[in-house]
Amino acid sequence: MRAVPTTTHPGGPVTPPGIPAQAPERPPENPSATAAPPKDRPAQRTRQVRELGVLLAVAVLITATWLHNPGFLSTQGVRDLFLGATVLSVLAVGQAMVLITRNVDLSVGSVMGLSAFGTGILFVTFPGLPVPVAMLCGVAIGAVCGLLNGALVTTVQVPALVVTLGTLYAFRGINHWWADGGQVNAHDMPAAFLALGRVSLLGVPLPAAVAIATVVVVGLYLAHYRSGRELYAIGSNADAARLSGIPAGRRVLTAFVVNGALAGLAGVLFAARYGTVDSTVGTGMELQVVAAAVVGGVAIAGGVGTVYGAAVGAVLMTTITAALPIWQINQFWHQAVVGALILAAIGLDRLLALRTARKLGGGGARGA
Repeated sequence: MRAVPTTTHPGGPVTPPGIPAQAPERPPENPSATAAPPKDRPAQRTRQVRELGVLLAVAVLITATWLHNPGFLSTQGVRDLFLGATVLSVLAVGQAMVLITRNVDLSVGSVMGLSAFGTGILFVTFPGLPVPVAMLCGVAIGAVCGLLNGALVTTVQVPALVVTLGTLYAFRGINHWWADGGQVNAHDMPAAFLALGRVSLLGVPLPAAVAIATVVVVGLYLAHYRSGRELYAIGSNADAARLSGIPAGRRVLTAFVVNGALAGLAGVLFAARYGTVDSTVGTGMELQVVAAAVVGGVAIAGGVGTVYGAAVGAVLMTTITAALPIWQINQFWHQAVVGALILAAIGLDRLLALRTARKLGGGGARGA
């Protein structure tokens, strides 16, 4: 076979004669333009404005209550506000992670109570137990409960609302059986553990500092780590997330485990602050937690929201609770206000979804 001669152009490729030369591939003028679709910046700005609006509402409520009663912002009053928001903020952060995946956990109050009592009873059973070990055990109790919830949701494919409604009563029943009508008092716990609820770090109560650190760490994880961003993809469209290679089941399971661990941490902080725990700790907290997250901008339909907004929502709920007695308003109106805030938040979520759909070309919005 006769070899085909080639022609060489100085500075160019070698090309056989009679065959047209192919133009070299040109790199895209803007490499970042092909990396990912642009974000919906108007919707993102709207969410940020909403979180700032909730923060503004907190500031207005605190200012008005302080003008009505200057003792509201006394040293002890500010400390009580910090400590009051601690437990609810930690619970709201975990709940936000679950809600973002388009699930919900109604058992967090029972998990918190079980962890609080478990931490206290460890000190009674093992008097010389180191405080860090007991605290880790309390967090581990919550993580195990979260693991059970997540396993039922992801493997048995039962809706999270049904699963966690059942485990709400199951965990509460275990706590009642464990406590057997008794309680753990402050004198049963070591002074070093109880001191955690009283000491301050740079003027901030230590439990509140732990809550702030939790919000920051989880917020950075969701914003800057791939597995955290995948939670939003799962909440937006679980089927599309699976088709794109995201391990949706594993991510949802992780969200439930983290949520349970944070509920356990909230139980430990509760025990350290109050020093007395029984089987009723955490009763009714689940609705306050969901309300705090939803009011803070975490969409009940999934895929939208931040833990920062959930924490601000928790602060708003706590401030309302603390301010109503000062204004001599019946506690019944607290429940009415919370219910109105939930309805307003869900309505705003729906409005934002419809607005985003129109901006994207008239596509249908996700149902609330």
